[in-house]
This record gives sequence, structure tokens and C-alpha cells, in this order.
Amino acid sequence: MWRIGLNPVKKVFPNLEVFHSWDWLQPPDKKLPLVSTIHDLAILKYPEVAHPKVLAMHQASWEILKAKKAEIITVSQASKLDILRYLEIPAERITVIHEALPQETLDSSQYLNQHPDLHQQLQRRLQLEQPYILFVGSREPRKNLLRLIEAWKPLAKDYQLIIAGEQSWDGSEKLTRNKALRFLGQVSDLELATLYHSAELLAYPSLDEGFGLPILEAFSYGVPVLSSDIPVIREIAGNAAELVDPMNPEAIRQGLEKILQEKQAESEQRMRRMILRLQLFSWPKTARQTLSVYEKAIRRQAC
Repeated sequence: MWRIGLNPVKKVFPNLEVFHSWDWLQPPDKKLPLVSTIHDLAILKYPEVAHPKVLAMHQASWEILKAKKAEIITVSQASKLDILRYLEIPAERITVIHEALPQETLDSSQYLNQHPDLHQQLQRRLQLEQPYILFVGSREPRKNLLRLIEAWKPLAKDYQLIIAGEQSWDGSEKLTRNKALRFLGQVSDLELATLYHSAELLAYPSLDEGFGLPILEAFSYGVPVLSSDIPVIREIAGNAAELVDPMNPEAIRQGLEKILQEKQAESEQRMRRMILRLQLFSWPKTARQTLSVYEKAIRRQAC
């Protein structure tokens, strides 16, 4: 009931010292130290793809965060800059804490390694007989799928383009006449693991991201990544991915071809860079940094 302001959280949990919420769920308590995670501001930067009521709810919640002087956690320096620019929350109240490789990615990979018969069954179910380029993510305009498809077309004779992710509103569903272009929709964790395992590369030419977890997922499977030369992707992928101008389909095509034509020595060097990059992100590190933000919120409330 606290979600609609009728019941303060402290009435339910009287010993609560700090409350950590997503950026659109704020309790009505006036003196409770508040921490909120803002993953990104896509809904504000691209309001044309948001339901007006959902956008209004977020905007109201952001005003509460500002009024209550909440501590803000976000997942990249790029998102922090957006929060500073669009929400005007002071920099000293914003802490960047990177995400890490999802545990379900590790679990799914390990499970398939332990059950090779299931792995083969999933490969048959997903019809992974031909080489393919993989895209993982929601099909919304900022994911830049239409330019990726345009860049991939000259390669379609040799490589399928498989799209794994929930259906959305970018117009890409109108392009299914090409048999080599496959839209799988939402897939299970084990199906996604199977797709990563057999992919030639992950194509992820987003125009805007909060973090970009599919990049780390691909790295964990040893799958090379083509992505966008934008601040947030440089922050997460570093020199372990092939970064290109996401607005230029020709640049995307050249990046795809560069990865697909890599010699073994080049692939091995890229693999070493991916392993090193993965080691920068861990959930224990994230947990320690989050705990520090909780302590900061409690100290600030006590002042």
C-alpha cells in the first residue's frame, strides 16, 4: 500500500534503517534514508516510445527523489551525466556502481556444459544449422536494429541475422521477407545461452544505453562484439569490442566483416582483452559499493 502513499514503510518494518528503491517506487516516509537506482533515462530522452502515464509517474517520482535528497545509484558514468543534465540532481549525491555478469548467464552456461544432449536439442529447436550474427535486446528505436539490418544485408548469403528479444515498435518486423533474417522473440535463459554459444559475433550497435549487459554476456561466451563508439559502450567494453559509428550502416558493415575475417592470432588477442574486461565487473564489488551508499544515506539523514 505504501506505493500509493497510504502506509509508510516504517509501519511495516519499524527497524528499517534505509530504503533502496527503483527510481519509480518511492515510499511516503518523511525521515527514512532513501537510496534509489536510476539505470538510465531512456524514458525521458525518448518520450515518444513511452506511455504518457508511465512517463508522468517517473517524473513525479524523480521530483520526490530530489525533494527528499535521496542518494542515487546509477550504472555508468554516461547515465550519471544524463542524470546531472536532465534531473539536475547534485553530483555528490550520484554514485556510479557498475553492474556485472548476470548469475543466470553463468548458471545457464554451466548447465548446458553438463547436459550436452540438451544443448544439441536446443540447437535443433532453434534451427542453428547455418552461421549467424546475433542481436540481443528489445526492438526499440534506440537499439538501432534497422541500421544493423541494412548493414548486414550484403552478408546475408553467408550469415543469418538472428534477433533475440521482445517485440517492440521499431518497424523491423516489416522486414521478415528475408529468410535469413530471423526474429525469435523472447527466449529462455537456456535458449539464450545456446544462441551465444554458437554465434559468430554479437552485433549491438545501440544509439543509447544505460550499461549494456549483452556485451558482458557475449564476452563470457568468448563471442566477439561489434558495438557503438559512444561513451557508455567505451566505458563498458573498452578495447575488447569492435566499436563503430552506429549512425553509419557502412561503418557497421565494415566492422562486421572485420570480425568475421579475423585470423586466429587476432581472435586470440581479442579473447584475452574480453577476459581482462570481464574481470573489471563483479557482484561482490557492486555489493561493497552499494553498502557504502547505504551508510552515506544514513549519515546524511542524521545530519
